[in-house]
Amino acid sequence: MLTPLMRLRPSLPATLPAVRTAHAADRSAFVVRAVLALMLPLALVLVGCRHHDFPTYPANYREYLYVANSGSNTVSAIDVVHLRLDREVSVGIHPLAILAAHQHPEVYVLNSGDTANRYAAGSLSILNAIHQQVTATLPAGRAPHAFALDPQDRFAYVASSGNSSLLVLDLLHHRIAAELPLHTVPDQVAVAPDGRSVLVSSAAAGSLLVFDADPVAMRWTIRARFGGCPGADSLAILPDSSKAFVACSGGHQIMAIQLAWQADPNLGRTDTRKDALEALLNVGQSPAWLALKPDGGELFVSNTGSNSISEVVTSSDDVGGSYLIGSAPGFGIVSADNALLYESSLQSQQIAVYGIDDGRRLGAIHVGDGPDRMAFSADGHLLFAIDRRSGDVAAVRTDTRSLFTLFSVGRDPIAIADKSFLIP
Repeated sequence: MLTPLMRLRPSLPATLPAVRTAHAADRSAFVVRAVLALMLPLALVLVGCRHHDFPTYPANYREYLYVANSGSNTVSAIDVVHLRLDREVSVGIHPLAILAAHQHPEVYVLNSGDTANRYAAGSLSILNAIHQQVTATLPAGRAPHAFALDPQDRFAYVASSGNSSLLVLDLLHHRIAAELPLHTVPDQVAVAPDGRSVLVSSAAAGSLLVFDADPVAMRWTIRARFGGCPGADSLAILPDSSKAFVACSGGHQIMAIQLAWQADPNLGRTDTRKDALEALLNVGQSPAWLALKPDGGELFVSNTGSNSISEVVTSSDDVGGSYLIGSAPGFGIVSADNALLYESSLQSQQIAVYGIDDGRRLGAIHVGDGPDRMAFSADGHLLFAIDRRSGDVAAVRTDTRSLFTLFSVGRDPIAIADKSFLIP
């Protein structure tokens, strides 16, 4: 930090006299000491706030933000440590979803194939995050729409709209482990944190299917089916795997579902219970996305049709209230400290900020055109947002809630995931 400050030291003449007086030497030394005395406190302040502004990482730490570019059939890897675009990696045709492994330095990219053909073959690209290379490509059915990972990164569950089925991909052996018929077109998939429940929503059927998963026995069976949820789409599951919520985007409600479990004293479960509909909760018009607080205590519903968010208390299924947030909110994400909700809208150039404890809109952050999907950096000091209309990624500083920089990525960025790991 002192190197640039030393440039303020008085420059010496190119040719020095053979003899310098003691007075001149003392005066020069005094000036140097005075400059250093004035500037050193500033240098110490800058060093002291370095971790606050730009975190310090160990030498073997790596973190990348991965962006699926559906228009260029690539994934952009942004180096979060050095805040620069690292490279673009070619994947399959029309990547539309991306997830980072929970436990391994891998990233999975779902490619839907030719979008003009509902029966086009899709694929799942497995990207090694250490070497930034695709190491395997698995078949993913026809026109896959969404996917989810189990907690151990052993299986990927793929919603195949062309096959009207749920594919179970064995990520360890790189093969299809099972194909489960749905008899309807699936939309979203979610896996409970305990790995025992797999949920599939269907907007066309207005329904939710719950599968019982037994990964050890390699067995998956339909456990329950719930209808009456027009436009069933976005899913959220509580951290203890006890309850799920489904957004009925074709109306103005969300569905609360009690998930089955077996008695297990080790998990604090003394009873055995079945899947059951708990409630249909009235929220705003066209609920498009469900954002759960990390602690699971509250759920926030992005109501696209009414320009609002609804706040749901998950333990009691009470709708605490609805609040105007901005034009057509479509995606929400909650900070790790459960304090702030960030809401994006394709119809704006801003990300709205809602204070959960305050119960009010705190302002907005100007980013690029058409902000959509978002992700936090591992330590939460940055929030990244895809700007669909301007085709870039915005990096927002969460401490000041201001735009830090923009990254140019591939054509039509559509999905985003952050992955951090240590090099062995």
